[in-house]
Amino acid sequence: RLASYEWGVTYSALIAASEATGDIRYMDYVQNRFRFLAEVAPHFKRVYKEKGTTDPQLLQILTPHALDDAGAVCAAMVKVRLKDPSLPVDELIRNYFDFIINKEYRLADGTFARNRPQHNTLWLDDMFMGIPAVAQMSRYDKEAKNKYLAEAVKQFLQFADRMFIPEKGLYRHGWVESSTDHPAFCWARANGWALLTACELLDVLPEDYPQRPKVMDYFRAHVRGVTALQSGEGLWHQLLDRNDSYLETSATAIYVYCLAHAINKGWIDAIAYGPVAQLGWHAVAGKINEEGQVEGTCVGTGMAFDPAFYYYRPVNVYAAHGYGPVLWAGAEMIRLLN
Repeated sequence: RLASYEWGVTYSALIAASEATGDIRYMDYVQNRFRFLAEVAPHFKRVYKEKGTTDPQLLQILTPHALDDAGAVCAAMVKVRLKDPSLPVDELIRNYFDFIINKEYRLADGTFARNRPQHNTLWLDDMFMGIPAVAQMSRYDKEAKNKYLAEAVKQFLQFADRMFIPEKGLYRHGWVESSTDHPAFCWARANGWALLTACELLDVLPEDYPQRPKVMDYFRAHVRGVTALQSGEGLWHQLLDRNDSYLETSATAIYVYCLAHAINKGWIDAIAYGPVAQLGWHAVAGKINEEGQVEGTCVGTGMAFDPAFYYYRPVNVYAAHGYGPVLWAGAEMIRLLN
């Protein structure tokens, strides 16, 4: 699946791994993938115009229909394109971003939204599937820098104002506009996406940006909420605040990356959070089997209104959600230990 959001996360992780280790093979892998997509996309586009259909994976690139199709890959493409101006991905980036900024469904106030499972529903996942790409575009299209920074911050705060639960220090997975009592299931991986979104946004926001302190306040409150719920094994639970739910690897890896990155950036205290990151990393490393497979990763998961849905989502070594986060966490832990 060359262009799914799981691959978008993995591409960003491979970039980080290359930088942390000095091994150019990680970056070569990403560049070769993107160059391949750029070369074949025009041919599949011609087939699509002539036949009305084409390969489903390429169709996802040519005509994205959800933030899952576009955001994470677009953000990674921008990161690589800024490092290598010769990479011929500008048309792909523009096509992805056109969907994100102009075609994605929104609430009346402009917040990225979906019409499933209910009308005007916010998914915490969409913070990461949309906002980092908008933030990265402020670096790619410098003439529109301020416009895209403002949009990224607006999206972040509008998600957070609705979905962050202050008394828990956690985010709910879903928010439904028509509800008076919003479901409050704190799914681990979605909370990872929110924490990761804040990292990606803070990386791009100038230090003197007016709303940076508010974004940072949400991030630090979320860090406190998440770290308080780490298990003795170092992993976090599938439903963060329900310790009878199973321990899950992909979310743990995302938290390890975010904590290590925030320490390395000086955003959070190393004495308080360094041991949390190290315990988490040892737990994640213990989930990598002899074949290099990541065990204990929850498969793709929609948004639901009952806890049983989350409790009984299966884990699978072929769930691609685990691999990018593990690579990203490992790369950042190298930086932290150095």
